[in-house]
Amino acid sequence: MHNISISLIVVIILALGFDFINGFHDTANSIATSVSTRVLTPRAAIIMSACLNFAGALVSIKVATTISKGIVQSSGATDGIPQYVIIAALLGAIIWDLLTWYFGIPSSSSHALIGSLVGAAMVSFWNVNIIMWTGVIEKVIIPLFTSPVLGFIIGFCIMKLLFLLLKRFSQRTVNKYFSKLQIVSAALMAYSHGNNDAQKSMGIITLALVSAGAWSVNAGIPLWVKLLCALSMAFGTSVGGWKIIKTIGVNMIKLQPIGGFAAETSAAAVIQVMTAMGSPVSTTHVISSAIMGVGSAKRFSAVRWSVVKSIVITWFITLPLTFLLGGMMAFICKLFLHL
Repeated sequence: MHNISISLIVVIILALGFDFINGFHDTANSIATSVSTRVLTPRAAIIMSACLNFAGALVSIKVATTISKGIVQSSGATDGIPQYVIIAALLGAIIWDLLTWYFGIPSSSSHALIGSLVGAAMVSFWNVNIIMWTGVIEKVIIPLFTSPVLGFIIGFCIMKLLFLLLKRFSQRTVNKYFSKLQIVSAALMAYSHGNNDAQKSMGIITLALVSAGAWSVNAGIPLWVKLLCALSMAFGTSVGGWKIIKTIGVNMIKLQPIGGFAAETSAAAVIQVMTAMGSPVSTTHVISSAIMGVGSAKRFSAVRWSVVKSIVITWFITLPLTFLLGGMMAFICKLFLHL
């Protein structure tokens, strides 16, 4: 390690802070259904989720690679991307996460970070070519729309199939067995969340290291970065985001263990496929849409669509608003640093 500067240290601290906030903001993604169905106590669910978030964060680097060299051209300027651009992107994403957490609205930390990064880079360079638009469209925009749709469809189909296969069994018998199976599905969801979400901060820190000349763009993700990001997300998860847990696990639909199992299994499957493709998808979007699909399979009116409406609106406004936030943070940084 060389070329360590104050600004690089600030980037690392902010990235770990974003990871921590991502952890408690998105805790609901992996445990809300298990808590709402009373399969797990909140304490047990959070401990399990924190451990599996940590494990998942260490397994793959494909999403981190997309963030570090597939969104913004690190060679877009003579000296690489200025550190204040990455600082501005992190600030924009953190502000958005805290706002949506405060109001209990499940939103995408992934798209908040990417939207802020794109906005900060474009405002800093006043050049649309600094953005790798092919990567943004293929790895971000397309999965943004396809992953929730897949979550809904798979959740709907799995729930319909389970209804068909188990129609001769009593509700008590079904609950007895699926309360155990849901622990497995919740564990898989927690692992999948860490596998995809923690990598965003890994990618951001690596982008900052490359821009500072402290790491090679082709050298992958440093081990210490993986460990710090995994720990930060696990610690954030251990704190828990109860407002969003209530929105996803209680307000949207009343779930039984079989429904929780179907939703978590569907969402985890979609997230794992997207992670293998290197796409930084929103675990929030996927689990929320899977829950909608499960509820719709029972009956359309089982879903509280007024709650869904506010969630979907947030999905659509996250990218443009965080683009503006990132751009505004970059402008402020340039102003104060006299750049």
